[in-house]
Amino acid sequence: MKKIKLLSLFAAVAMLAGCATPERDYTTLVNPKIGSGGHGHVFVGANAPFGMTQVGPTSITQEWDWCSGYHDSENSVIGFSHTHLSGTGCGDLFDVTLMPVVGEVEYGRGRLGDYTTGFWSEADRTKEIVEPGYYSVPLTRYNILAEMTATERGGLHRYTFPASDQAAIILDLVHGGCFDRPEDLYAEAVSDTRVVGRRHSWGWSNNQKVYFVIEFSKPFEKFEPIGEYGFYYRIDFKTEEGEQIGVKVALSSTSPEGAELNFNTEVKDKDFNTVRTETLAKWQNELRKIRIYGATEEQEEIFYTGIYHMYVAPSLFSDVDGTYRGADNQVHENPGHDTYTTFSLWDTYRAKLPLMTITHPERMDDVVNTMINICDEQGFLPIWHLWGWDNGCMVGSPGIIAVSDAVTKGIEGIDAERAWEAIYKSAMHDIRGGKYRKQYGYMPNDLQGESIAHDMEFAIADAAAYEVAKMLGKEEAEYLEKRSHSWLNYFDPTVGYPRGKSSTGQWREDFNPYNASRIANEYCEGNAWQYLWLVPQDLDKLVECFGGVEQTLEKLDGLFTADTKMEGEDVTPDISGLIGQYVHGNEPSHHIIYFYTMLGEPWKAADRLYEVMDTMYSTEVDGLSGNEDVGQMSAWYIMTTLGFYPVEPAAGKYVLGVPMVDRAEIDVQCGEFVVVRNGYTPENRYVQSVELNGEPLNRCYITHEEIIAGGILTFNMGSEKSCWY
Repeated sequence: MKKIKLLSLFAAVAMLAGCATPERDYTTLVNPKIGSGGHGHVFVGANAPFGMTQVGPTSITQEWDWCSGYHDSENSVIGFSHTHLSGTGCGDLFDVTLMPVVGEVEYGRGRLGDYTTGFWSEADRTKEIVEPGYYSVPLTRYNILAEMTATERGGLHRYTFPASDQAAIILDLVHGGCFDRPEDLYAEAVSDTRVVGRRHSWGWSNNQKVYFVIEFSKPFEKFEPIGEYGFYYRIDFKTEEGEQIGVKVALSSTSPEGAELNFNTEVKDKDFNTVRTETLAKWQNELRKIRIYGATEEQEEIFYTGIYHMYVAPSLFSDVDGTYRGADNQVHENPGHDTYTTFSLWDTYRAKLPLMTITHPERMDDVVNTMINICDEQGFLPIWHLWGWDNGCMVGSPGIIAVSDAVTKGIEGIDAERAWEAIYKSAMHDIRGGKYRKQYGYMPNDLQGESIAHDMEFAIADAAAYEVAKMLGKEEAEYLEKRSHSWLNYFDPTVGYPRGKSSTGQWREDFNPYNASRIANEYCEGNAWQYLWLVPQDLDKLVECFGGVEQTLEKLDGLFTADTKMEGEDVTPDISGLIGQYVHGNEPSHHIIYFYTMLGEPWKAADRLYEVMDTMYSTEVDGLSGNEDVGQMSAWYIMTTLGFYPVEPAAGKYVLGVPMVDRAEIDVQCGEFVVVRNGYTPENRYVQSVELNGEPLNRCYITHEEIIAGGILTFNMGSEKSCWY
């Protein structure tokens, strides 16, 4: 992949000032194409950190691996859309699409290999440039160079045309992503340089509303609705050879006035190059918050690309004045605060959001308060919130876990009592099988699909809620603690796995721990092998089930040496990245390796962590072993590189692994937290001792308070397979 090595603003200022050591430009280490092949599903285009807009190409193909609108295996472009998902297992958005063309074209999505079927073009990927905040690609059919950059709520395009009396830019309001069904589409030319409109659609995000303002850098010759319903609009120009036409766009979920406000605030008075430079500087500011040393070039590229991928979302959802569209479909005012969306919480509660409590506490208050507001608006904390709608994707109640984790860590700006009300209300809700847990103490497989997966995630949520209740002295704490062990109802000692159970207490008869069928199964994107270990809150109880630590370790060893296979009908491709029955390509396995540390064999954790880092991540387009999942796959890599990982949600602890670099510096509230790896060689790969601020750390974890206070965590390495605690 070709990238322009732009010098960041910070480095440029340092050089002009005569500084001896300018700050490193971390943006040059980002390779946005990692994960654009295989099953990574990452967004490729231009965006600002946490921005509402993601401006980039959308392809003809709408299969599963094109959830982001882009896949490296195929080079068609039907236009450049302003909203995209990144790393998800379902597709939607692709709102407000622009496509520059020359000549007469057929209006439609088209078919690959046949230009007569639509206005699409092949893209010359050999000349494609992708970097933080900027994207460009030549469109070979029209001999047009398409460039784009982005602000938080806007996008800027620059199209370089050949000489033509039939140059045009098509505004496509018809095509959205995958499940998208347009409902109410409208555009109007209010002058010869400005178009306003709206796009209302149903899909993975139901009842999605997008309002937009589009302004062109030169007057157009004609603005013409095309087709029976007029939802394509051809905007005609006459161009000279090499002439550039600029387009500025701003979006809002609230109203035409909101789009106008965002336009006037973010893009109206700025040119393309200014926005490109400013957005690159914003990415530099995010990337530099964690600085690693002693890494290979490949490690650096994966690490900083991971940070970049993480911060595509949560995405801003409010206008610049704080106004936003709520989960109740009403417009709310929240001045002085940002509201967010794109909460893939079943994925991101595990590592991404906990990492943000370290690196972004000033942002996490608005993120968590958004979730609490969503509870007020829809009656329960979010599960998978997307552009104003909770699509309910995946299992359990992960919003409880995300909010509880932030509350117990004391993130400023969150009202703990108000958060508790949302947590407990959601924990006691009847939806998603919750009523069966109250009635039976578990979810019967004849009454609730994916019953074990739902119940085990609910048990984790109960454990997280218990931590908040305990902190606040709530009488419900005892009940929640008891219910956090509900998974024990599924553990069948005769088979040694969680096993489906009916409402009459009968075990599932045709039990097979390798069965990962999506049909009539108790698990979600997995099987009994993975779900056996989905007890990050309850490892002690699992040890009791096996009769002791030694037996538990033997079973854990077996997870990695079992046959690498999945059985059953219609096994989902989400189950990927296997080592035996460990599935790194999907989230329920992400904490499991750290159980070795908790069980007293940290050298085994080290061996498996090295293996996953070496085999499940690379700098290639298929360099992720599964969906990026809105940053969780990268968050695992980043936290594992740093040497600690949040196994038990809301407990305020991070289990120690083994750092993958010689030094890491993390900007925290009270200064800087530094991780040091002493004496590492390929032979000296195991931790011998750990020190915190020069004092021995005789435990297998570090607390959140210790990290944010700043200090030095030192891992002393050697060749002996030892346990330091």
